[in-house]
Amino acid sequence: MAVVDYGMGNRRSVEKALAHVGARPLVTRDHEAIRAADGVVVPGVGAFPRGMRNLRELGLDEVVRERAAAGTPLLGICLGMQLLFERSVEGEAAEGLGLLRGAVRPLDARGERVPHIGWNVVRFERATRLTAALPQEVAFYHVHSYVAEPADAGDVLGTAEYGERFVSAVARENVVGVQFHPEKSSRYGLRLLAGFSASCGSAAATTPAATAPATTSTPAHAA
Repeated sequence: MAVVDYGMGNRRSVEKALAHVGARPLVTRDHEAIRAADGVVVPGVGAFPRGMRNLRELGLDEVVRERAAAGTPLLGICLGMQLLFERSVEGEAAEGLGLLRGAVRPLDARGERVPHIGWNVVRFERATRLTAALPQEVAFYHVHSYVAEPADAGDVLGTAEYGERFVSAVARENVVGVQFHPEKSSRYGLRLLAGFSASCGSAAATTPAATAPATTSTPAHAA
């Protein structure tokens, strides 16, 4: 499994969490290694325009699109989920990978502090292999100031509430994304990663044990 290294945070913590659930992750920006992988993870923390700029400069945007089009399981995490969409209004605005229809806009926190940092319950709207080992409602750790707004309601997998009710997980065929950080979300985050790894054929059969969530400091800029 390839964890795409485009210089935008949380790569190593995602790698460690995937290894914990029995996957064999490789943090890489090598095109051929990504093409050879049985699954692709696009992690990330930070600003959408910079993330897309980094992907384009490294030629990774086309490789990720190629793998998605080939049916390879693809998981976007935090900023990585936002990059799956067509565009964002953040900063100078930018076009995304366009794997899912829709845009990324500021979170309407309705008076709550932004960025949104903390544990919030995600309500899953439908069953998928990714969430098969999870309750319908479960708390995950979020760090973000922007949210994705899918154009297709059928792409919404899970929602959470912080001020407004926002989309926290999406799925369309082999392309999935989560706004939260499963690698920092204790046992249920690990179960979600195990579900993704299983869809790639690279996960251990056992369910991971619970672990304490990692301590996270407030970022200079949250996705």
